[in-house]
Amino acid sequence: MVTSSIKFLPWWKTTTVYQIYPRSFKDSTNNGIGDIPGIISKLDYLQDLGVGTIWFSPFFSSPQADHGYDVSDYRSIASEYGTMSDCERLIQEIHNRDMYVVFDMVLNHTSNQHPWFLQSRSSMDNPKRNWYIWRDGQKPRGKKPPNNWKSIVGGSGWHYDEQTDQWYWAQFLPFQPDLNYRNTEVKQEMFDTLRFWLDKGVDGFRLDIINTVFEDESLQNNPFALTFFPSEEHDKSFFQNKLYTVNHPDNFAFAKELRSVMDEYSDPERFLVGEIAASLETLKRYCGEKIDDIKTNGLHLTFLFQSLNARFDANTFRNLISRYEQYFIEPYSPTWVFSNHDQMRRISKLGNDVNKAKINVMLQLTARGVPFIYYGEEVGMSNHRIPLRNAQDPVALKYSWLPQFIVNLLTRSGSISLNRDDCRTPMQWTSSPNAGFCSDKSISWLPVSLGYETINVDSEESNPDSLLNCYKALLKLRKETPALHSGSLNLLPPSLFGNFLSYQRIYDEQVVQIWLNFSKKPSYVSEIGKNPKLLFSTISDTDTLNESKLHLAPYQGVIIGICP
Repeated sequence: MVTSSIKFLPWWKTTTVYQIYPRSFKDSTNNGIGDIPGIISKLDYLQDLGVGTIWFSPFFSSPQADHGYDVSDYRSIASEYGTMSDCERLIQEIHNRDMYVVFDMVLNHTSNQHPWFLQSRSSMDNPKRNWYIWRDGQKPRGKKPPNNWKSIVGGSGWHYDEQTDQWYWAQFLPFQPDLNYRNTEVKQEMFDTLRFWLDKGVDGFRLDIINTVFEDESLQNNPFALTFFPSEEHDKSFFQNKLYTVNHPDNFAFAKELRSVMDEYSDPERFLVGEIAASLETLKRYCGEKIDDIKTNGLHLTFLFQSLNARFDANTFRNLISRYEQYFIEPYSPTWVFSNHDQMRRISKLGNDVNKAKINVMLQLTARGVPFIYYGEEVGMSNHRIPLRNAQDPVALKYSWLPQFIVNLLTRSGSISLNRDDCRTPMQWTSSPNAGFCSDKSISWLPVSLGYETINVDSEESNPDSLLNCYKALLKLRKETPALHSGSLNLLPPSLFGNFLSYQRIYDEQVVQIWLNFSKKPSYVSEIGKNPKLLFSTISDTDTLNESKLHLAPYQGVIIGICP
């Protein structure tokens, strides 16, 4: 399969995005909470790492009930993270290093402590009443929810408010009421909020659960579904088909409106990436129709979460790449994500095997698309198991009543994480207590993950074979090699023997081949192309390339330049 190569792609198609969870990245005040000045102090590290764009989870004003995803003021900064001046300096310092800035924007809901909601719930005739979704309950006496809709984290999404004897809708948690985008005032206010930050120099937005902004206006009941666990492929969970609450048709039109706001800005072009759990066909719809050879008219990107729980297997990834190339041919772009602030860290799913992690990141940084790296992945930070009863994560607290053996059973596969604290532990900078995240005498907001004494930036920077230096070398090669960041992708024929994956990236006359051995056994390839040149290998000191013959050691990946 070959996809056409387009020259001069916009910056956001060729970049690599690094996600920072601000609370856990670097504490500059030694109060145990990461902050903006702390982030600024580590920008040189990120520049040296080689990433091009930094995405920040929210640091807007918030009661922190969901650690920033419950916003109480979209145009101010939470005091524990810093000031507006700190934020403006952060944007400038990132731009000074020729990198880009992406903010996390929670459009779907606010905190229940937002002044808008406090006014909205104060009385039924308040001017802000219709800024949220309020409905009468069902009879008798209205004490039953308006319909059977469930939230995306389980349980009814309707919540009774005694003050006005009505129910409000919350797609996520009870303290995060949904905004009503059928009210044009709400839409205009939130579009102006985007412009507020774009005017300050923000280069793009990651859109939190953007596929839940609109629900069915007539409040039809969702049909029953014989499915409990949510999936990245469908809208069914908790025995309900979320037909009227998730991926509603009005969301696709909304995506185009958001794109219109972004298109008001240029030099540089701004971009949107949506957090959406859906089939590839649905995800493509959010990006809009193909309107010319260069761009679409919806979201620029959507996260393709199909990779999150992909088996470490050559055929699995061959099929995944094939599907991505089928649905997201230019001008559409796939995304490659393996971890984030809501998901178990990828290396924990790989048995904490560094060689497997190197194969995984080589695929992530060489396949066509935009890679998203979660902070700490580059040093191999793993999940840290924190009991639900000790959680700070409100989703974990919601399920803290579950017996531990049930929790173990649900999370054993790695595809479900009931406690998001497990993947949000402090960044591991050094081998000192608290891993250099805060002072040795401070108490970090979450405990440092096990193994930080050797799994940290300081230790790995001096080890040429470390995971960190693998990331650095791959990011440097990707940046310097047009075929890797802008080229088309051609899957090479599958092997009849061995569990390895191969494909080539092509840009004009430049051809680069990627070979990945997913097996614990060596693999041999007798003919790989004309005058091959070894550009990179995940394992050093091996007799990898002999003329046109390739020898792959167990769990080895190589990148080879081929003369046309």
